[in-house]
This record gives sequence, structure tokens and C-alpha cells, in this order.
Amino acid sequence: MCGIAALQLRNPSLHPQMGALLSSMLCQIVDRGPDSAGLAVYNTPGLVSPGRSTLSLLGRDQGMTTAAITEGVASLLPSDAAPAVQVVGDTTLVGAAVGTDLLAKAVNETLPAATVIGRGEHVAVMKSVGHPMEIAAEHGLETMAGSQGLSHTRMATESAVTAGGSHPFSVADDLCLVHNGSFSNHATVRRNLKREGVVFDSENDTEVGARYVASRLQQGDTLEEALVNLGKALDGFYTLVVTTADSMAVVRDPIACKPAIIAETEDYVAMASEYRALAGLPGIDNARIFEPEPGKVYTWSL
Repeated sequence: MCGIAALQLRNPSLHPQMGALLSSMLCQIVDRGPDSAGLAVYNTPGLVSPGRSTLSLLGRDQGMTTAAITEGVASLLPSDAAPAVQVVGDTTLVGAAVGTDLLAKAVNETLPAATVIGRGEHVAVMKSVGHPMEIAAEHGLETMAGSQGLSHTRMATESAVTAGGSHPFSVADDLCLVHNGSFSNHATVRRNLKREGVVFDSENDTEVGARYVASRLQQGDTLEEALVNLGKALDGFYTLVVTTADSMAVVRDPIACKPAIIAETEDYVAMASEYRALAGLPGIDNARIFEPEPGKVYTWSL
């Protein structure tokens, strides 16, 4: 099962409504994945800031107070990095005016047991176990502004029900991937990526897809090319949504086993596993509504 709801807002006047719109979409796909959920929001004031990297850490309890984490990270960064730590729902966000690699190194030294679930200048990633709408409420999704949002409700099949196994998987700066379906040869692709030095955080097959896309992008692929190559490397049945700082992509497997529907207007592009998640969006009556074709990669940019 699993459910996906994604929204890219082309019209900046809609940015203040991003969280409310995504929350309403998420509400309609809860029964597709009731055991856990994840969210990714882009350019949300209060969570990320221009010129500053942000790491999203799994869990609210990192074994240290936010003040102690801030002090520890600050001691490992340049004096003008101005690190800040905040807890949002079941997620800890660490930000600083340095690159993500340097910030990640400082966080790892300060919190060696922490799991990074999101990174970049533009994205904050949040996930937890439980009812998806309770997770959304706990993190304050409905009041969030932003340019893009991505959500996933999970019905675990390939790995245990854990917050770490929830989607989205964000394994490179501002890159997120969610997945409805299953990759049948993920173990083989995982081994190949490990030989190339790629490190994994979970046993989830979706993480393999995310790591593969990140690897292809690092090698110079465009997002569309990376997803075309994914279709050649990974077997299975799937609908994927991938977001970056300024783009969103959707692709289904070559026989389109998993559902997906897209609504496109001048103001936004929205994708969901079911039409009812799109029905409440503004201007939906005049939207171009269609099912993505099997095996075809669709991309949109802000």
C-alpha cells in the first residue's frame, strides 16, 4: 500500500498555505499506510534559513540538552558559524552557517549515535512511528509555509516498522525520495553501491533507491537521467517522487503497478496516490489531471 502526497507551489502567494494544503492531502491517504509517516518541507521559515545548512536528526531525545548540543557543535566550528538547535515534534534540527559536510562532521563528533535523516540548505525532514495525522500535528505541519512539501504514509513490507525506516529518505543535500512499492533486487544494488563506498543507515529497500539517485546525480546525471538509470538498475513495482531544492519528479515502473495521479495548474503541481487527496486543492476544477504513463519520468522546476 503506502501513500504519497507531494506539492510544488509555483505561485509564491500560495507559500504561506503550503503546510495546510499538504496536511489536507495527507489526511486523505492515511489508510494507505497507518504505521508511520514522514514529511519533508522546503524553504520553511523557522526551520531552515538561507546561507545556513540544516541537519535533521531522528528523534527528539539525543541524550543531551539542546544547549549542550549547541555548545558541543559550536566548539568544532568556526567562530562565526552560529549553530542553533531546536526540537520540532520528534525531530531535532541543527543549523549553522557552514557547509553541510562540516556541520555533519561536528554533529557526528558531538552526537556519535545520532541518525541524520535530512540535510541541506532548503529542506527539513521529519518522521516518526504512529498515526500519520498525529505525526503531522506533532510537527506543526498545518501552520508551515514553504515552496514544496512531500509526505508519505507507510505500510511496512520490506523492513520493520521504525522511524528510521519511514520515508522520505534524504541522503544528499536537499534531495528526498519517497516510494510506494518494492524493489526486488535492492540487495544486489546495495552491494554494488557499498563497493563504491556508499554507506547505508537502514535495511529499507527505499534507501537503496535514494542512494542510487544520489550517486547518479553526483556522477553528473540530471534528475531525469538519474531516474531513467534507476529504472534500468532496479527491478520491481513502484511509484517514486523525488524532490530537490527547486524541482520535483515522478516516475512509475514500466507496467505502472502502483497508483499515481497528478494535478497541474499555473499555480502548483500536486501528486498523490489517490484523487481524493487532490480534490480539495484550490483551482482543482480547472487543473490538468492525469495519470503518469508507465516508465516515463516527469519533472517540474520552480
